Amino acid sequence: MAEMVTYLPISSPFIRFAGRYVDEAFGVAAGYNFFVFEAMLVPFEIVACNVIIHYWSNIVPAGGIIAIVILLYGIINIFAVKWYGESEFWLALGKVVLILGLIAYTFITMLGGNPQHDRFGFRYWKNPGSFAELYKTGDLGRFLGFLQCLIQASFTIAGPDYVSMAAGEAENPRVVMPRAYNKVFGRLMAFFVLGSLAVGINVPYNDPELKDAFSNGRPGAAASPYVVAMNRLGITVLPDIVNALVLSAAFSAGNSYVYCASRSLFGLALEGKAPKIFTRCTRNGVPVYCVLLVLLLSLLSFLQVSNNSAVVLQWFVNLVTASQLINFSVMSYSFICFKRACEAQGLSRDSLPYKGILQPYLAWYALTGCFIMTFVGGYTVFLPGQWDIPTFLFSYTMIGVFPILFVTWKLLKKTKWMKPHEVDLYRDVEEIEEYTRNFVPNPPKYVGTLSFSRGDS
Repeated sequence: MAEMVTYLPISSPFIRFAGRYVDEAFGVAAGYNFFVFEAMLVPFEIVACNVIIHYWSNIVPAGGIIAIVILLYGIINIFAVKWYGESEFWLALGKVVLILGLIAYTFITMLGGNPQHDRFGFRYWKNPGSFAELYKTGDLGRFLGFLQCLIQASFTIAGPDYVSMAAGEAENPRVVMPRAYNKVFGRLMAFFVLGSLAVGINVPYNDPELKDAFSNGRPGAAASPYVVAMNRLGITVLPDIVNALVLSAAFSAGNSYVYCASRSLFGLALEGKAPKIFTRCTRNGVPVYCVLLVLLLSLLSFLQVSNNSAVVLQWFVNLVTASQLINFSVMSYSFICFKRACEAQGLSRDSLPYKGILQPYLAWYALTGCFIMTFVGGYTVFLPGQWDIPTFLFSYTMIGVFPILFVTWKLLKKTKWMKPHEVDLYRDVEEIEEYTRNFVPNPPKYVGTLSFSRGDS
């Protein structure tokens, strides 16, 4: 994505590249898949908010909390959208403070800095161990446990593609975007890998409170394994602070997904690939019908009222994971077609603002891995005694919908699968190059004595 986006920084790039370098029908299917991916993250975060709130009290019914959160999302995205960017900036800083604080907490407590003065270190890696058996015993059971973690990681890794979404609005993107892509790897290591490592250090996988949270949907622990760790060590007050910060992060994420999903649908409508009604905006430029459709889809969060919250969260995880893996597969194949077009038309990749390593081998690896994991995500429903219709539908719906969208659009519009020499590699490129040549950076803006850059956040 870094190669393609820095060469041609446009809005909604991986969706439009799919249509530009592969087939217009391929881009349409990718666009709707991305919309579903974004839209389904909204009810996921709403259910997460409900679970976290019930850590403190069970007085307010789940349906009431869900309704309030949806109403707040509607108000923010329709009437107060001008505050969206500023609020997300500060909430993003809160997320960074939270993860850095939890990593520091892990380091301090594992060395004995806790009320029990227990220097537990990596104890839980030995007892009960690093690899749990799942569904089966022995090596097969441990492999299935690892596979379940890999599936969960496929859901968690969603996010680096958002760097690409900002390309069309970034200042001097051919200079800024390569740095942004390079930072992704450091952030993934710091926040995802170190965060996962910290959880494994803090909590054994057989902790009764943790198991109860995920089997019975008990609140609090399901919101954060760190809360379980703090309860084990007899730490007070801090669990409430952590859950409050996690709640703000979940609410912020859901609000972001309402914004992104509605704009994705709005973009499809502007290009004539969604009903025209979704192009209608308020006087403030808010695509109101797009927002309302996303909020209607978020009503799926009411599934929690009649089902275990952990089960409902897992349903949305399955759906989002499948969509995300399809999304990454689309990106990988679009790049393969882009590289072929560059070779056929004599465009040297050495001249690009960013050149990836080991290509196209890594692109083929990504395509193969993501494609396989898309089908593996819901494998548990095929195990003896594990069949569950909702789990099957949430895991495999998008795998069926994507080709249907592709074939339908191709038949209706008679679109053409692009050959390498037919791909238009130069449209809009001259404007980008002229902009880059003439770009004059704005002087930094200071607020008091402290200066922030949204790009750095």
